[in-house]
Amino acid sequence: MLIGRRITVIGAGIGGLAVARALALRGAEVTVLEQAEAIREVGAGIQISPNGARVLHALGLGDEFSAAGPRCAAVQLIDGETGSQVARLDMARLRPAEEYRFLHRARLIAILAEGARDAGVQIRLLQKIAKVELGDHPPRLTTEQGAVTEADLLIGADGLHSPTRAALNGAVAPFFTHQIAWRAVIPSEDGEAPVAQVFMGAGKHLVSYPLGHRKRNIVAVEERRQWVEESWSLRDDDLTLRAAFADFCPQVQGWLAQAERPWLWGLFRHPVAERWHGNGAVILGDAAHPTLPFMAQGASMALEDAWVLAALLALHDEDAEALAAYQAQRAGRCAAIVEAANRNARNYHLSGAQRAVGHLGLRMISRLAPEKLLGRFDWIYQQDVTRP
Repeated sequence: MLIGRRITVIGAGIGGLAVARALALRGAEVTVLEQAEAIREVGAGIQISPNGARVLHALGLGDEFSAAGPRCAAVQLIDGETGSQVARLDMARLRPAEEYRFLHRARLIAILAEGARDAGVQIRLLQKIAKVELGDHPPRLTTEQGAVTEADLLIGADGLHSPTRAALNGAVAPFFTHQIAWRAVIPSEDGEAPVAQVFMGAGKHLVSYPLGHRKRNIVAVEERRQWVEESWSLRDDDLTLRAAFADFCPQVQGWLAQAERPWLWGLFRHPVAERWHGNGAVILGDAAHPTLPFMAQGASMALEDAWVLAALLALHDEDAEALAAYQAQRAGRCAAIVEAANRNARNYHLSGAQRAVGHLGLRMISRLAPEKLLGRFDWIYQQDVTRP
């Protein structure tokens, strides 16, 4: 147990709040430093696959999670231009015991924030960390206002531009993938089939699924040479989004007609961090292994990280042993998931003869051996980090 152990977490996102609750349930005194003025999440919908769902249930938040959004019944791959089905995976039939769920990111953040506070976690707002210093002293944090504090043990759940990662690894320039993504939430009717649909086209694709509560999520990706800032807070003209997918089928056109001022961000490829820990600090989630959104694993990987890190800190007497074991358990798996996401981006954007051959192969496998198509990613979804 971690009775009375004081731990500081930077970032009240999915990974930060999950690790805070996991540690507090084991007896630690946890403080979360969050830069925003309130616990909220800029964003739209997310998918939580069974590997992430298992962590939420193990954290004692399963009922709240299950009520937050619909359970995925199927995944459809669709030719974006014609609207014809390329492949369908009936999750309810092929994986009846597995929990794949759609929900708004803000709902999951709210569940985790309430769970953290219920476990005794202190969440301090308006604490933007400008610099993390590591050395022959406890981890030292400097806020944008110039206040300096030290932490007994520091967990950097501080995202893509993590100062904790920079303190451990130095600055690393990300690589622009020449892809951009738009995100939007549009009105939806209750009772829509809980199906994730992927509309594929030459050099672009669009993913949509219902979130429940009369909302539908849209993520649209296009290859583009022009650089776009790596930010979650940029807005774009909805006419630009509609023009980019003007050759897609009427179903997509109807959705995009309802998308107003969508969020826009550039997709950058970051290397998995070489050092995840050192000098009393450790990183998790996007700070350690940023991923492109083409496997829907960013949130689930952060949840896995949070559980494993908390469990190992409780198991080992020495932090150094726990943190070394944490990186050893997590780095290889996360790097493999990141690479799988990189490959999916290419598969969705095929053109010409490659596209025709690829779609034909998917149609055949979907009809004759759907289990084989789904089973390609069992190594991701069937992992259960909560079991000893």
